[in-house]
Amino acid sequence: MESNPVLLESKSSPINLLNEMQQLRLLGHLCDVTVSVEYQGVRAEFPAHKAVLAATSKFFKEVFLNEKPVDGPHSNVFLNEVQVADFASFLEFVYTARVEVEEDRVQRMLEIAEKLKCLDLSETCFQLKKQMLESVLLELQNFSESQNSEEESAARPSAVPAAKPERDSPDCSVAAPGHGASPEGPAAKSKEK
Repeated sequence: MESNPVLLESKSSPINLLNEMQQLRLLGHLCDVTVSVEYQGVRAEFPAHKAVLAATSKFFKEVFLNEKPVDGPHSNVFLNEVQVADFASFLEFVYTARVEVEEDRVQRMLEIAEKLKCLDLSETCFQLKKQMLESVLLELQNFSESQNSEEESAARPSAVPAAKPERDSPDCSVAAPGHGASPEGPAAKSKEK
């Protein structure tokens, strides 16, 4: 008798895998590539794993797949015009799926994501920039609305209430009897119409 297949799926495995790879990288264990970055004379080297870089970056995937076997098991990759802090943040993102950066660095992170062809980081930066823009637009809209309401309240005299015309005022538009108007006035005429 054959039993039905069941799915065994771990929700925590992807996160555990990333965490373990990050720990291996931080300790320098099983790293098979060193990425050297340099920007305006500042240079740093980052040990990493080819498989992680290739899985998250089409740039690194192309580099590693086109390597000659003569290069040996350990590779060296040199990236010019990449800031050390930006590449460190890039590595943290690809190994943990998250990274905290200052708001003014989001654009630079988007640029490094595009340069290294890292779709996940590009999408994350793009979404964050969109949220930041929407937030700024909402603040501007709220500011504009508050300015408009202040201008409107300043245009209306709030200290002096508007005077109501009295019925027997000489400025009243109702003609007095005997001057060719009916004694009922305009109100009576509108009822007749």
